[in-house]
Amino acid sequence: MPKIFTCIDQVSNIFKAPNKKSEVVSQILFGEEFFAKKTNNQFYKGYSAFDKYSGFVLKKKFKIIPAEKKYRITIKKASLFSGPNLLKKTKKELLFNSKVCIQGEKNHFIKIGKFWIKKNSIKKINNSSNNFLEKIKYFSKTRYLWGGNSIKGIDCSGLVQELLKSVNKKCPRDSKDQLAFFKKSVSLSGIKKGDLLFWKGHVAIALNKQSLVHAYGPKKRVIVMPIKKTIKTLLETKNLKILSIKRPL
Repeated sequence: MPKIFTCIDQVSNIFKAPNKKSEVVSQILFGEEFFAKKTNNQFYKGYSAFDKYSGFVLKKKFKIIPAEKKYRITIKKASLFSGPNLLKKTKKELLFNSKVCIQGEKNHFIKIGKFWIKKNSIKKINNSSNNFLEKIKYFSKTRYLWGGNSIKGIDCSGLVQELLKSVNKKCPRDSKDQLAFFKKSVSLSGIKKGDLLFWKGHVAIALNKQSLVHAYGPKKRVIVMPIKKTIKTLLETKNLKILSIKRPL
């Protein structure tokens, strides 16, 4: 039986191979879990609990924490405090979508491990909504990072996954799997906010009928662009035709 380990670092890479120089294929945030099937000196081999994404993680960034993580960070960055007091602020932070369990409460603070965070920075994970673009501002100009899943660095499909995760909705990690996962197709003329535009190896999110947002490699960041211009640019520069437009919710 795989053992369940919890990420204790701000964000941890999932590597393609058991080597720190290997390709980063995804990431796990603080409080998220990893099922380890095998182990060696430095790495666990297994898959993430959230989306079953396989790979290798560094052992030193994970530990067994049996307590259920029922809350999620809902602000861009949550400062950690050494005590339940504003004067006790440290330089450490947890990132948007990190998972936590409450171990104590005092003075509008909650205790997580040996640190405290402000109570208003979390919500219960079962807090569901269809407005998955509500927190898109947190990712404005976030740097493009292949395999990234956080506000410190993200790729196109990671952006889709993290935004849906924030409203308690699951989807696969990679764009090709997202394309197959979402069943409802819509036309370009019928596109609306939240629809997903797919190309081979790329996905973007419609903000309205005219514009979209995506983690765009050539611009090295999350960027808003006109839909028609993006379709034209990808066709002319990469010979990529739009494959489909899907409505995720």
